[in-house]
Amino acid sequence: MSPISPPPRVYGTWPGGMPFLSVGSGPPLVFLPGTTPHHAPPTGSDRRFQARQFQAYTASRRVWWVNRRPGLDPDATMADIASDYAQAMLRRLDEPVDVIGESTGGSVALQLAADHPAVVKRLVIVSAAYKLSEDGRDTMLRVADDVLDGRPRAAGAELMRMTGSGAGSRRMLAGLGWLVGTSYFGHATSDLITTIRAEDAFDLRTRLADIVAPTLVIGGERDAFYSAELFRQTAEGIPRGRLALYEGRGHLSTTMDPRFLPDVLSFLDPPDDTGSPAGRAEPGAGRDDVTR
Repeated sequence: MSPISPPPRVYGTWPGGMPFLSVGSGPPLVFLPGTTPHHAPPTGSDRRFQARQFQAYTASRRVWWVNRRPGLDPDATMADIASDYAQAMLRRLDEPVDVIGESTGGSVALQLAADHPAVVKRLVIVSAAYKLSEDGRDTMLRVADDVLDGRPRAAGAELMRMTGSGAGSRRMLAGLGWLVGTSYFGHATSDLITTIRAEDAFDLRTRLADIVAPTLVIGGERDAFYSAELFRQTAEGIPRGRLALYEGRGHLSTTMDPRFLPDVLSFLDPPDDTGSPAGRAEPGAGRDDVTR
């Protein structure tokens, strides 16, 4: 018997020029990635790296990785970016779909669900909250300044330092960021700066109650871009919100936790297929305290 070939990967652009990667079969799942240095279609090793982020979901889902469109208006807000997604999803998909947003993609996904509830069925927010912490905002503004001033290594060190879970890992990751900063930020475009500034102004706390989709918020207790309290406030502010908070995890290591994938999959495909009921005192991922 011949081995079963993996489903082919499809690449292209959605309406508005938004780059996409797609793989898998089954119900659609839209994946919004974190910060990227540009919004051009990924190629080569970058394409492989982006595909690895959502590969685990492709066994049961047709996953659509969709980045922000290139050529954003310099004054674009998070609401403008979310509107691009909503318009493209309405044109490309004929029903509300499940959405996963990671980091900056999580900020966009929260705005999308609040402003355009008709396009979101279930929502998973990973390493993101209704706003950045003060340290997170300051770091990203320094990254933008470093890029604008032609210091890609400094930008890489700033960004990667904040992804660690403690002093030791932050020093190590800052060194790694310095080494790869030129290759990562060397071809950054104005879209990176626009996105950073949009997220700097992003604060959705008073709009969380407008999110009607069942929502799972997953965060690391030691995430330096946010905080355990911001994750809690985000989940608590969403009527059908749930929280999975992983002890000892930072921004980078949250998705590496062995509980992460089971939590996401059980939320997206609940046994009774009714979504997450109101409240947060549920088993598994549905905890409103640290998941140990």
